[in-house]
This record gives sequence, structure tokens and C-alpha cells, in this order.
Amino acid sequence: MLLRGQLVTLLSSLRGFQTCESLLPTLQVCRYIQTSSTDVSDPAVQHSQSRSLAQPAYVEEEEGSDEGTDDLKPTDISPDTRRCGVIAVKAGMTQEWDEWGARVPLTVLWIDDCQVVQVKTPEREGYLALQLGCGSKREKQLNGREVGHYTWAGVPLKRKLTEFRITDDAYLPVGTTLNAAHFVPGQYVDVQGTTIGKGFQGVMKRWGFAGQPASHGNSKAHRAGGSIGACQDPGKVWPGKKMPGRMGGKTRTLPCAYVYKVDAARNLLYVRGQVPGHKGNFVKVRDAVLKTFKEQPSRPVPTFLGTLPLQPFLAPKSTINPFE
Repeated sequence: MLLRGQLVTLLSSLRGFQTCESLLPTLQVCRYIQTSSTDVSDPAVQHSQSRSLAQPAYVEEEEGSDEGTDDLKPTDISPDTRRCGVIAVKAGMTQEWDEWGARVPLTVLWIDDCQVVQVKTPEREGYLALQLGCGSKREKQLNGREVGHYTWAGVPLKRKLTEFRITDDAYLPVGTTLNAAHFVPGQYVDVQGTTIGKGFQGVMKRWGFAGQPASHGNSKAHRAGGSIGACQDPGKVWPGKKMPGRMGGKTRTLPCAYVYKVDAARNLLYVRGQVPGHKGNFVKVRDAVLKTFKEQPSRPVPTFLGTLPLQPFLAPKSTINPFE
């Protein structure tokens, strides 16, 4: 008995079977022969069939469309609300001048097709969270399990995955797209990224040591760290001693970054100050946790559901003159 793959190879080599449509009846017969010859009593076969027939518990919409967002309704934010964040790409830095004429350094964050890929519920995972995906990849750049994960969710292939803990009022169905309008100008956000790696560095660059004398009484130890321990008591180097080593390349969070401008039409966030990481790196942006509810402006819950504005929004004008 020929297997399905061998039969397809044989038929494709013959004339008259050049199109895929002519192979459909034959493939259906092969599928029937293969399933009929399989031992259904085998536990492994029963397990595979049950997994193929199982449906995800969080399917509210199909094919990654935003049909599930039609049932969402905006709600008022409360002090206990924990909204979902977004994944953004650090596009670089720029500058603008505010109403007082002061220069404001800005980091541009681009939200590239950020969608909800999976909903983690307390019944299955033990906590409520949203798994988000950002960017895009080709199928050959992912393994089979990753491709199956995106296919099961009905969303395009993503380059970056991460998750955010949320509360019940910030729930979003699978396939929902988050854009720059998820944040409002004038609010504070926490930006988490990977710092630029500097390699193996000495104590002067890594920790800011002043170094040893540059001229008199020093021989080839100008940038050395000096003594690293005490006497026989305690007879060891204390843990955490500042010494040469690997610098950078660590996950760091910039707390309470000020959102200066939001360009929802181009999915751009303008954050005041620097953001850790190279240009092109992925960063996680979420509401600042160190700011109280009264220190933050009103934000959309669970996300922005209206028509995206074409004009960018700026933060409110500061009442403090920086030149006085």
C-alpha cells in the first residue's frame, strides 16, 4: 500500500496531473485509506485525535480579526485598574521645543502591529494576563511549535512575545490590536528594555572610579582598582565588591517616563528622556506603578476603541517657567 506522500510524488510526475485541483479526489481517497488503516484503539492515536479536535478555551473571534472588539465597551478607570501594556520598538531620539521655548529631548517608540495572542486565565495558568505579540516574521524563521501557537490563535506570525498582568476590567480578546492611542499625553509610563552591552570593562568606566595618581609614585597602575580586601580578618573579598567585569546587556526599567506626544496615526509614542537599549530593540511600555491614581490623567479602559485621530496630541503646557 502506497503512503500518501509517495502517491502524491508519483502522480505529480505523470502528465495530466499538473494542477493541484486534479489531485484533490486522489488525496481524499488516500486520507480515507490512511485513517481506516490506523488502529483507533492505540492510546497515542486517541490522544492525537483528541488534541486535534480540542478547541482553545479563549476563542471569541476567528482568523485574528477584530470582530471580538465590537463587544467591548469603554469603562471608567479606577485606582485598582491594571491595564495591559504594549511592545514597542525604539526608533531613535529627536527633540522638540515646548511653549516656553525650552528644548525637550524625546525618544520615539514605534508600536509595530501589537496584538493579543493569548489570554491566560486563573483556571488554566493560575493568573490573569494577556500575551502580546509584536512585529512580523516569516514562517521559516520560526519552529513548528511557534508557528502552531500563532496559527491556533489566528494571528499573524510575530517577532516578539511578552505578557502583562491585568485586572478583570482590562480584559481584551485574542486578536485585538493595540495602538499608540492606548496611552494619553501627559501620563507617566515605565519603559523596560535591555541596556547596550559594553563588554568587559575596568573599574573607571564601569563604576566611575577616579583612578590612581597619573605621574609620581605610580608604575603602570594608573587605571587599576587598587586594594580589594582587608587583612587576615576577615580574610576574604566581600560579595558585591566593585571590580572589573561585564558591563551592560542587562534588563533595566526606566520608571515614570513622561509621555510628551502621541501620534496615533503613525503608532508613535514620544517619551521624554532616554530609554535603555539600541535603536531597533524591543521595549515594554506600561503605566507607571510609582505614580498614584491622582497623579495620572484619565486613560482608556480596556484600550482605545474609537476612531484613530489623524493629528498628534501634545501634553498639556507646563505652568512652570523653566527660565525663571
